[in-house]
Amino acid sequence: ERGGNNSFTHEALTLKYKLDNQFELVFVVGFQKILTLTYVDKLIDDVHKEFRDKYRNEFQQKGTLGLLNGTFDFKDDFMRLLRDAEESSKVRAPTVMKTFEQSLKSQKTVKCMIETRGEKPKEKVKNKKNKGSKKEGVEAVAAPSKASAGDKQPSAAGEKEELTKDEILQKNREEFFKRHMKAGEKSRSPKPEAQKEKGKKPRVWDLGNSNAKVLDYSNSATNGSAEACPVEEFDPDIALGDRNREPGRLYDLEYESDDEAEEEKVIQNPSKPSMKKGGLGGMFGMLKGLVGSKSLTREDMDPVLEKMKDHLIAKNVAAEIAVQLCESVAKKLEGKVMGTFTTVTSTVKQALQEALVQILQPQRRVDVLRDVMDAQRHRRPYVVTFCGVNGVGKSTNLAKISFWLIENGFSVLIAACDTFRAGAVEQLRTHTRRLNALHPPESHGGRTMVQLYEKGYGKDAAGIAMEAISYARNQGFDVVLVDTAGRMQDNAPLMTALAKLIAVNAPDLVLFVGEALVGNEAVDQLVKFNKALADHSMAQTPRLIDGIVLTKFDTIDDKVGAAISMTYITSKPIVFVGTGQTYCDLRSLNAKAVVAALMKA
Repeated sequence: ERGGNNSFTHEALTLKYKLDNQFELVFVVGFQKILTLTYVDKLIDDVHKEFRDKYRNEFQQKGTLGLLNGTFDFKDDFMRLLRDAEESSKVRAPTVMKTFEQSLKSQKTVKCMIETRGEKPKEKVKNKKNKGSKKEGVEAVAAPSKASAGDKQPSAAGEKEELTKDEILQKNREEFFKRHMKAGEKSRSPKPEAQKEKGKKPRVWDLGNSNAKVLDYSNSATNGSAEACPVEEFDPDIALGDRNREPGRLYDLEYESDDEAEEEKVIQNPSKPSMKKGGLGGMFGMLKGLVGSKSLTREDMDPVLEKMKDHLIAKNVAAEIAVQLCESVAKKLEGKVMGTFTTVTSTVKQALQEALVQILQPQRRVDVLRDVMDAQRHRRPYVVTFCGVNGVGKSTNLAKISFWLIENGFSVLIAACDTFRAGAVEQLRTHTRRLNALHPPESHGGRTMVQLYEKGYGKDAAGIAMEAISYARNQGFDVVLVDTAGRMQDNAPLMTALAKLIAVNAPDLVLFVGEALVGNEAVDQLVKFNKALADHSMAQTPRLIDGIVLTKFDTIDDKVGAAISMTYITSKPIVFVGTGQTYCDLRSLNAKAVVAALMKA
């Protein structure tokens, strides 16, 4: 699924590879990453052609067992190809600088370098001629009349040569600019005596208060206590949504594809005739476009891949990633021998679907419940940090994840590290009250299942997170969820602060919260977040994003391309999917459901 990138880096080594789908061969060349070898691509192409042509007949005749028992003597051929590639890429001798006699300047005469007053150089005249012909024609017609009217000093017939059109134009332009310069000097207003002071001044509102302490309603003396979040009475049906759900279970995303719906219709109406036309016409129509046991070429696939690429972009997949996906599918299928009753479109579509499923199922799976239980055995809290841009739903989905953890029997401490956004602490306090109302201490043996740790606004977020983790360890909390302020990926100071928070507190899981509405922006956000975390980290192996929370999934219908873009660019799994406004609207990613929605016409 990543065949478009034909190189792979592992520690100090770089591997470049090439696929031969016809004979199912992979050619790999490895070299030190520090070396810049310009002949690697040529070498791997030459080895591929030479090896394939030398043993083509054996591949076709002997079969699998014959190939396993046979020997391939290719060492001498390889050494010859390597020498040829090295020779072809040897650094050429530096070019010798030209002497003065060889340069264009030496060919010019002294006469052509002298400029007389009122006369224009030839090169400049040529440049003027290249300008818009329409404008020049209008000016050229108007210029002689102006020149004749304003000619106060007529010259004798033999004293001077007649002025050319270009010289007349230049003269008129100079007079025009002189007149306008004089008019501009007259109309220019005098400079203001008092200059404005540099720098911004804070706006003072009529009914506002300039004192930030008066506006801070958070109470730092009540951190970690159950009394700080009194039980709130409200309708639990509104907060929970589905009352028939299984408590603590994270349901998969559901999506019914068109293929399933069509299959159901066919089963319901089996008596319908399959071909409306005559026997031969229907048969020929069915066989139209089939590939008859031949190997696929790039020319066969290009029209289909172009349509697939446009389809992916229309479904919100980032344009760059759509191109790479189609390139990967082309490399995977090129040269592959097709069956008799197979169309190019169906083959390409099937390969693309398989690639998309593989992308959405990364190698490392994040199992939060298992990791929390492992942290419990070591008698320490499991720490999760949420980060992302502004307005994607970090606090809301943090509350949903808190509810899910509580239903699985884990106590949660929420660390309010968004000390910038107005109302951020109050929002988390409201969620804490509601979660305590849904899971009161009486239902859990007198144990408060969720608490809020906050220090108000304008404080250092990394320091608050550190204090919250220490408090959770002392009080026996199972999980610490760290809420951070939203920040744009281009804001260097805020990205540095986030990198500091992660480096200092070393959370077990760093989740990037992104919304499903974005397209190309998803790639930019994730790349720059990861780059900032790597650049501003002090450690040798910097801590990057571990997983993704995809929010607002209920707003996009079948335009689910952001899921592909995010997982492709980071190779990290989508751990949670937010699908609504209630605490139960949290799902795990179902790769096949997402791909079915993506491939829907």
